Amino acid sequence: MSSPFLDLDGNPINGDEILGYGRAGLVVLRENIAVKMPLRYRSSQDSDVETNREVLQHEKEVYQRLGQCEGVVPCNGFSETTIQLSFMANGDLRAYLNRNRPSRSLQLSWFQDMALTLARIHDRRVIVADIASRNFLLSDDLSIKFCDFTESSILHPDTDMENFNDNGYSIQTDIGQLGAVIYEVVTGKRCDFDLFKDQSSTISEPTWPRRESLPNVKDIWLGPIIDKCWTEGFFKNAEDVAKALDAITSQSLYLDDISKIPPEKESQSQYSNTPSAYNISMRHMVALSVVVGIITLYTTWVSRRR
Repeated sequence: MSSPFLDLDGNPINGDEILGYGRAGLVVLRENIAVKMPLRYRSSQDSDVETNREVLQHEKEVYQRLGQCEGVVPCNGFSETTIQLSFMANGDLRAYLNRNRPSRSLQLSWFQDMALTLARIHDRRVIVADIASRNFLLSDDLSIKFCDFTESSILHPDTDMENFNDNGYSIQTDIGQLGAVIYEVVTGKRCDFDLFKDQSSTISEPTWPRRESLPNVKDIWLGPIIDKCWTEGFFKNAEDVAKALDAITSQSLYLDDISKIPPEKESQSQYSNTPSAYNISMRHMVALSVVVGIITLYTTWVSRRR
């Protein structure tokens, strides 16, 4: 099948090979490896292709800084004009959500992995800057991986990440964008944490979006955590987000059963995942009564035998 793309030598690229493409890069499947190359249309100008080469070169440098970072799509090598990545069989998260409705337990495991991986990325002094559902990939076992670092910033190894701002981008804007991904997965509705919303064309520096420009999360699962991601500075770093999600896990006994509760009932508790203390206590009392009854019957039987 033909496609509108060419490789850098001017050869047509078969449409069946194409895994995806973005603003500056094209990803094709070759020998079970995802090969990312500069985007080139049949109609592209040489200057456009050169710009895309520079963008890809920058992304190579990001992957080199990250190394073998757990939670990032493994990078298997480079050529002068390509990045070779491990093939992720289930594609990108956004496309997966269009076809499937994952269980809450799977969602929560994704969110924990996202937050922990983001903390690792920040530890390597990289700001992602473009965290979106289309930029997460799913492997054959549905584990989730960060990909696409074309917009990322590589900072000095001694940078104080919690206080550093790179022309409007910071670990806080990464956390805000992560909150938008969590919202999209939980609700099935897309949400852009738009750092350029309502700005005039003369302003180019990203700014924190107004809260009223973001969705209401009052009655949705994990709404409090999403809202805190959208409150600049509430989470000091991505590790704090992971800890908040860990707290949800420790409280959640029946995630998939809870997902069947109507929203109006679900919203009565903060996280809507934990059976009430009253119900748990009643179960313990019933169990204790049964045990005491059995002991009493056994004691009576023994006495009569004697």
